[in-house]
Amino acid sequence: MTLRDDLYEKYKIPSTRLRDGTQKTKCPECQPEHNMRDNPLTVTVEVGAILFHCHHCGFEGGVTDQMQPRHKKIARQPEPVSFLPNANAFLDKYFNSRGISRETYEAFNIFTEDNNWIGFPYNGHNGQCDNVKLRTVDKQFRQTKNGKKSLYNYERVVNASTVLIVEGEMDALAAFEAGILTVTTLPDGAPAKVNYKEDDKRFEVLRTHPLKANKIVIFCDQDGPGDNLKKELCHRYGKDKCWYVKPPEDCKDANDVLIKHGSLALKNLVESAIPFPVDGLYTVGTYANDVLDLYSGNYDRPIEIGYPDLDRIYKVMKGTFHVWTGIPNHGKSTFLDQCLIELAKNHGWKFAFFSPEHSTKMHIRRLASMIVGKPFDQGFNGRMSEEELKTAMRWVHKHFYFIETREHTPHIDKILEIAKGAIQKFGCNALVIDPYNEVDASRRGTQREDEHIRDFISKCKRFCKMYDITTWVVAHPTKMQKQDKGGYAAPTAYDISGAAHWHNQADAVVVVHRNFDAGTIQVITRKIREQGLYGQIGEAVFSFDIATKRFVPPSRQAPSIVNYGSSWHDNE
Repeated sequence: MTLRDDLYEKYKIPSTRLRDGTQKTKCPECQPEHNMRDNPLTVTVEVGAILFHCHHCGFEGGVTDQMQPRHKKIARQPEPVSFLPNANAFLDKYFNSRGISRETYEAFNIFTEDNNWIGFPYNGHNGQCDNVKLRTVDKQFRQTKNGKKSLYNYERVVNASTVLIVEGEMDALAAFEAGILTVTTLPDGAPAKVNYKEDDKRFEVLRTHPLKANKIVIFCDQDGPGDNLKKELCHRYGKDKCWYVKPPEDCKDANDVLIKHGSLALKNLVESAIPFPVDGLYTVGTYANDVLDLYSGNYDRPIEIGYPDLDRIYKVMKGTFHVWTGIPNHGKSTFLDQCLIELAKNHGWKFAFFSPEHSTKMHIRRLASMIVGKPFDQGFNGRMSEEELKTAMRWVHKHFYFIETREHTPHIDKILEIAKGAIQKFGCNALVIDPYNEVDASRRGTQREDEHIRDFISKCKRFCKMYDITTWVVAHPTKMQKQDKGGYAAPTAYDISGAAHWHNQADAVVVVHRNFDAGTIQVITRKIREQGLYGQIGEAVFSFDIATKRFVPPSRQAPSIVNYGSSWHDNE
């Protein structure tokens, strides 16, 4: 049986037309229910293996030829370890100085090489030793070459309902000494900066070694990398599942607490962990450190889009809810798309995008034109080349994730559920809903329309706070009254169906209004909740450059893809 036969036998993927290399085809899992004209399944045929992944439903897998192994690093299983003669005296001296007993370090199968190197075995699935990290007393480090990454103490935490995550093996042993048995740590420590990247190798073990816990207690070092690790773990597990430990001022980690205050103090500290503010009632004590950070200027700051006139009145702040409105065909969706491209280009942002008014392929077409700065369609001089289109699509692939559902008009709960997956799996920074009227507006019982809109906005705002993202909702105004001269005045949030809630509950309200006589659009900020922090009431004027398919400030030239540097290309 060939690999192609094996692929069909196991996964029902037709293989007769598969060629060497990468190609797109139909997915047996989500089609025909999914659009049959789409080819969402990427299949890669190489020597000794055929791998596949569906970009619509996530179906993935592959078949391999054991006689022709793929050329990749193979995780080497460490040899079984045992205590050397007289090793306990050396280990006793070292661990006693850290407040840790022989019973504890023997429970973790800790050993020594030459009474110099101390070995910490990482036991993964079924208690099998995946890797060994070694250190000396004077802090030299090494580990098993090509060892398999796993979570420390995994056999004790995999099925636990509550898990404590600390920053290193010594902190894990300190917690164990205090009677906290379900404690773990990542093998590579804390990151130097926060990335929220889906493919970050440092956090791959969270996928390969999943936890069943519904409560994650985080006890990181009180320094910059420790704070980064706390943010990364919250991002991946969700703030609703996470608690954190704040140690005494004279301690930076769990082992410090054990040495200076004892095992009972450490246990009490962990058991009184503080929940991250998600929902519910909190005291000043919950936010005391956050307020002190504000006072010291240590907080997340708003980011600029990249247009000076617009940045003066409108910036983007994480955790906020934005409403964009404007008369149909006045360019609000197009201008918002352009702003999102700038945020992706300048700040590396990623977006979960629900935009069903136009098909996803037409949306990608519009984004590609803006990115390349050339028309997409035939018949235009200077039309983008196929290679330019492919380059633009590769870039869009890294920054935009399109939400589609089989429901004709999905409920907001469904959209938020999919967006949560995009945030946790791909590191999305924002959710875009364009437009609001494509979301299910059915109301329960005798609920009024304004009550339904109030609840819709409240759900979106809670979602923003919980996952520390920005949400944009594009909402059309109701029927507008013509002015005496035949035109329309720029609308406000009060002109949107549902009236006051759109204005009162939003953190920012932006209106995009077209002046046909002048050939420009006005970008008007109607509301900025924290004026001075991320904007002010005002307006900026842009014109549309037909040649580049972009909005530009008057008398300025729009940049094209070649001006954007390497971040737009494959080596991003």
